[in-house]
Amino acid sequence: MRHITGHDKPTTGLRSIAGTSWHTRAACHGMDVEDADAVFFPLPREHEAIAEAKELCGWCPVRGDCFDFALENGLKEGIWGGLTEAERRPWHDGLSQRLDYRRVTAFFNGRDVHLTEAERQVVIDHAYLRGWRPDRLAVALQISHKHARDLLRQAANKVFDRDRTYGVPRAKKQRKKGGPSKAGSAHAKPGARQPAPRPAASGSTPESLGKVECPTS
Repeated sequence: MRHITGHDKPTTGLRSIAGTSWHTRAACHGMDVEDADAVFFPLPREHEAIAEAKELCGWCPVRGDCFDFALENGLKEGIWGGLTEAERRPWHDGLSQRLDYRRVTAFFNGRDVHLTEAERQVVIDHAYLRGWRPDRLAVALQISHKHARDLLRQAANKVFDRDRTYGVPRAKKQRKKGGPSKAGSAHAKPGARQPAPRPAASGSTPESLGKVECPTS
């Protein structure tokens, strides 16, 4: 369980977005294994060691990745991301409902991500909106075709219920460009200056051309 940044690969087999590429940029990278264990895995009452570890984590550029790594791989012992075991416990307990859209985006980009229950539901809803077929969702989530079909049907029912309850917003009609309408001219304000009538078209102009000759002076 105590694999630290000196190790190249995690010992667990869970799929995660954090990966291990951040290890080489960690502030504790290159530390002796025994020294790392003493600093990052202190006893609960070893306050000086805990303070030393938190100080080192405080200026680490990848402490967020370190926290995600511990959370996604179930590492509850030691100090990860600048937090002790007790400080990380709420995140571990609520892991199934954690929703990180970076992980959802990574999933749609083809990454092999270990999704939480909440993230998995978001993936299903977006897969339906994107028009995914059951066979594609089945491969992506590694489930049966029948299960994928049922999940997409449930997503469709949610959209239907939402639209029936709140309605479907209609697109606003764009105002046509041009002069005032006939109805608008009929209700013109009294005393307003009206445009002078144009002279009638000459009879010599073919009506089929749609042109009007200018009057001669």
